[in-house]
Amino acid sequence: MPSLRIYIDSLLEGAAPKVPRRELSHLERLELVRRHGDFSLAYSTAVQQKLSYFSDGDGYIAFGTKMKHHFALGDPVVHPSDRLGYIRRFVEAAGGPWFVQIGAETARVLAGLGYQVNRLGIDTRLVLPAHDFSGKRNETVRYSERWLSKKGYSFAEDRRNIFLDEIARLSENWRGERIVKRWEMGFLNRPFADHLGTDMRRFVLHGPDGELVALLDFDPLFSDGKVIGYTTAFKRKHIDATPHAEIGLTKFAVDRFREEGISVVTLGLSPLVDIEASGFAESSFWRSTFQRAYGSAWINRSKFNLQGQAAFKRRFHGQEQPTYVAFRKGTLVEMLGLLRLVKAI
Repeated sequence: MPSLRIYIDSLLEGAAPKVPRRELSHLERLELVRRHGDFSLAYSTAVQQKLSYFSDGDGYIAFGTKMKHHFALGDPVVHPSDRLGYIRRFVEAAGGPWFVQIGAETARVLAGLGYQVNRLGIDTRLVLPAHDFSGKRNETVRYSERWLSKKGYSFAEDRRNIFLDEIARLSENWRGERIVKRWEMGFLNRPFADHLGTDMRRFVLHGPDGELVALLDFDPLFSDGKVIGYTTAFKRKHIDATPHAEIGLTKFAVDRFREEGISVVTLGLSPLVDIEASGFAESSFWRSTFQRAYGSAWINRSKFNLQGQAAFKRRFHGQEQPTYVAFRKGTLVEMLGLLRLVKAI
């Protein structure tokens, strides 16, 4: 069956509109991200495998293809003054592609091109140094860090990839409690790697007995060649870890970034949270479907814990920035292609 599915997928993808693709090297993509990669998914678009690139060499739009349809990932990695032209050319070449997890500026451009734009969820931003975990509302976050320290846990940054064997074991253990254990999601996420990529940061938590309990990996955000922030890329924790582990380790990492003068940390997408009217022309069908999916006990229990992920990120009381999905038609077949691309089904 898998081989038949792969064969059918290849036939369908061959029937998709022929988009000019540019073979950008890994180093070329990273260089463009260092110039224009100031949004949460930018680094992932440069390093994730199996993406294609629409590019003239001065920027790119990363996209994937499934079931005859093209899906752009995130905003264009290009100078803001060139965004409109890039989007126009890609839309024409790709025959009305979807744009997934985009920001407000890209959404506004697409709305002007006749797209429907729906809210997809929120990205939580901790704007530094103003966000400092002080005050009553952050009391539980501070308590988690204190509790871990009192119980003999230790925080550290792993800059030299010195815990690789432990990390491999931890990741395998973590997968054992996932709702879907056989594979990791893709496109919106990339597969976890034991080794850190260029400019990534990793923070680790060891228990009182020295065992690795949790880790957090961060992708960099850039502007004009400089790191301006970080976004949470991967989280791993032991299935028996205390609930304080992930909270305390996140606080520890954010505090280190603040001390370094970093301006922002984003916690990444919380899918389907606060699905309200987008402010653009939109699909009422998909708005109500997203709302029902977020509230569905079956989806949260057997597919993806949407509510749990949102609740965790809201513990840190950051700014909640809407993200969007945009499409011309928004058919069920197109949505099926997207769900298969992200490996949700």
